[in-house]
Amino acid sequence: MLRMRDVMRLYRTDSVETVALDGIDLDIAAGEFVAIMGPSGCGKSTLLNVIGLLDSPTGGSYVFDTTEVAGLGEAKLAEFRKANIGFIFQSFNLVDELTVRDNIELALLYHDVSARERRARTEEVMDRVGIAHRARHRPSQLSGGQQQRVAVARALVAAPKLILADEPTGNLDTNHGEEVMRMLQQLNGEGSTIVMVTHSPAHADYASRVVNMLDGRILQERRRAA
Repeated sequence: MLRMRDVMRLYRTDSVETVALDGIDLDIAAGEFVAIMGPSGCGKSTLLNVIGLLDSPTGGSYVFDTTEVAGLGEAKLAEFRKANIGFIFQSFNLVDELTVRDNIELALLYHDVSARERRARTEEVMDRVGIAHRARHRPSQLSGGQQQRVAVARALVAAPKLILADEPTGNLDTNHGEEVMRMLQQLNGEGSTIVMVTHSPAHADYASRVVNMLDGRILQERRRAA
């Protein structure tokens, strides 16, 4: 699905140059569940942002589904991102004034989808993540785990090729965190490709492959035993 070769990401000010990514080589196949780990400041969030086309590499090659996306302009990146990638954030990013159903359907408003199809897709994805019984509730009426289920449904509703999760359990207690991880593992089992940043070794064990980073580089990779 994606291939990175010698990807660099530098941040420059008048007097300082910071190397956030230093020669990243990474391949992710369709259907994989990859966890990215490492200490704070190691570059894992920067790598996730580059994978998600929220940031552009300073150097190197990034091919997503046969398209070289390194060097694309902002408008083309936005269109490519909208068509291919769904995001799950640590802080949920739900709209408090909207119901669960409307929060999920909101993700389709920028796609060429009819109102009827938007509603059908929303109903289907609510069933898929087990939140349909809360369709008319607002985020403030939900537990943290339920809010993250809504966020996952919102990421899925446009049928993206890739789901990126940035510390998806970071704001959850242990029980709700495990609930969300089991759901992500189930979605991966159904065919979703997932790349997740996490600090938790226990949650990384839900992934089929773990990538450890240090100082902007990939230090090692390991695959979970079948």
